[in-house]
Amino acid sequence: MRIAIYDTSLRDGTQREGLNLLAEDKLKLAKRLDSFGVDYIEGGWPGSNPKDKEFFELCKNWQPQNAIITAFGSTRKKDIRAEEDINLNALVASGVKEAAIFGKTWLFHVKEALNTTAEENLNMIGDSVSYLKSKGLEVHFDAEHFFDGFKADSEYALKCLAKAVEAGAKSIVLCDTNGGTLPASVYKTTKTVCENFPNTFVGIHAHNDADLAVANSLAAVDGGARIVHGTINGFGERSGNANLSSVIPNLQIKMGCELLAGNKLGELTKLSNYFYEITNIIPNDYQPFVGKAAFTHKGGIHVSALRKNPETYEHIRPEVVGNRRRVLVSELSGIANLSYKAEEYGLEGDKDMFSPLLDTVKNLEFKGYSFEGAEASFELLLKRSLGLVPEFFSLKGLRMIIEKNGSGQFVAEATVKIQVGDNCYHTVSEGDGPVNALDKALRLALKDVYPEIDNISLSDYKVRVLDPRSATAASVRVLIESTGFGKSWGTVGVSPNIIEASWRALFDSIVFGLYKAREI
Repeated sequence: MRIAIYDTSLRDGTQREGLNLLAEDKLKLAKRLDSFGVDYIEGGWPGSNPKDKEFFELCKNWQPQNAIITAFGSTRKKDIRAEEDINLNALVASGVKEAAIFGKTWLFHVKEALNTTAEENLNMIGDSVSYLKSKGLEVHFDAEHFFDGFKADSEYALKCLAKAVEAGAKSIVLCDTNGGTLPASVYKTTKTVCENFPNTFVGIHAHNDADLAVANSLAAVDGGARIVHGTINGFGERSGNANLSSVIPNLQIKMGCELLAGNKLGELTKLSNYFYEITNIIPNDYQPFVGKAAFTHKGGIHVSALRKNPETYEHIRPEVVGNRRRVLVSELSGIANLSYKAEEYGLEGDKDMFSPLLDTVKNLEFKGYSFEGAEASFELLLKRSLGLVPEFFSLKGLRMIIEKNGSGQFVAEATVKIQVGDNCYHTVSEGDGPVNALDKALRLALKDVYPEIDNISLSDYKVRVLDPRSATAASVRVLIESTGFGKSWGTVGVSPNIIEASWRALFDSIVFGLYKAREI
């Protein structure tokens, strides 16, 4: 069963709060969607704003390999001729071969929003489709609020669809615009529509206000829909649209539908991450299929079973969608977690070897350590227990001075004494803050011995107070994110003293970077 994917990330997706794209950004995303293999890419509404108009101008110099670029608009305004409608003419001028227009199918909206008659609304639908067809465009009719309209007056809602079909619409798309319809109702209604229009492609356009957009999209396909609208990562207004990052694998893997050619499904996670990157939105790690945590395991019993057969706690192999399995180490861990991580690092060991390490991990977690975002610290802990990490350097002394200078600015000064082999290095450095000064002083002390340290940079620093009730005496957990040599890694430090906690995280960060540099 062939299902067409209609991506509306560049139109409906951009209505998400806080999401803004330049025309050039939209073109980048469109090219990535085309490479992935979606059937339709809805680029925007050329009659509504200059940015979307610019996007379609850019598209005139690009020939997609797989997708059809569509433009979005509405039916003509009431009481005018279609050829006089500015928005319809903007669709024609955009240069696309296919367009989607939405029209009312719910009498409540016809009367309250359009302030017109049921008959005039039908004429608006028919005239608009006919006009665009006369200009050489294929037309997709988006039946806005269809499920609400069908529930209120099924006869009129079906008349609206019939008017679009009679005028030559390529598809009729049932829109759950308010996002509140339940899957059983979507299935039943879609089935009825497909029975009434057996020779027309029926589509589904679901919103996620009731957290059911993916389920409703799948229910519509069960009911006979053959075109599914949605957005990558579920971007969209309010609670978003049907998440294609979930819809696509469910259709292809679970329902056996024909969607993407070749092994394109294996690029899904990269596509999801690319959208997060271009839109400058923090990724949802817990997103099904493509999220960082989607195939992450923490419980010892789970990991033990996974080592015997991944199907015990994974519904698909993560590689199918381009993701990967991750095993975490925490107080909930068992020997299986440590053994799995050791294998991941290319090491071998038995239960007797891992038992003391497991106790150490649990004790550290009890004190406030967390290795979930600091796997580099855990890797060092494991390899140190096996004697695999050399002593690159050791701290012999540290002093921190914070002063307010004559200009009224606070300045941090760090002094460190570092032992490297038989040599001792004593350096001083100023920084914007204590950690910055400490980082600079440490690098200054080590750069002659380890010049590769210049390739290691601190990219993020987070502090969490572990017990706010202890006020200023509370312990803090410092997480440091570092990058270098094409990798990124996280380290952790815990102490009632924020400088000491920072030093522990920074120490692990530099040691891990120097250790990895030896593997290159």
